[in-house]
Amino acid sequence: MGETKGEMVNLRRARKEKARAASSKEAVAHRAKFGRIRAGRDAADQTRILEEKRLEAHRREAASSDDQAD
Repeated sequence: MGETKGEMVNLRRARKEKARAASSKEAVAHRAKFGRIRAGRDAADQTRILEEKRLEAHRREAASSDDQAD
C-alpha cells in the first residue's frame, strides 16, 4: 500500500515544450550561420577555401589505367 503514483503529465504541454526546445535549437544554429556581419562571413569563407586548397594539394592522383595493367 506504500506505492507512490508517478507525477501526472499533461501530454499537450509536454509536446509543446518539446517543440519549443527543438525550435530553440534550430534558432541557435541559424543565428550562428546567418547572424554574422559580412566581414566575419568573408573571413570564414576565406578560411574554408584555404583549408580546401590545402587538402586538395595533399590529395594523391588517381592511378591511370596503364599503370594498373601490371
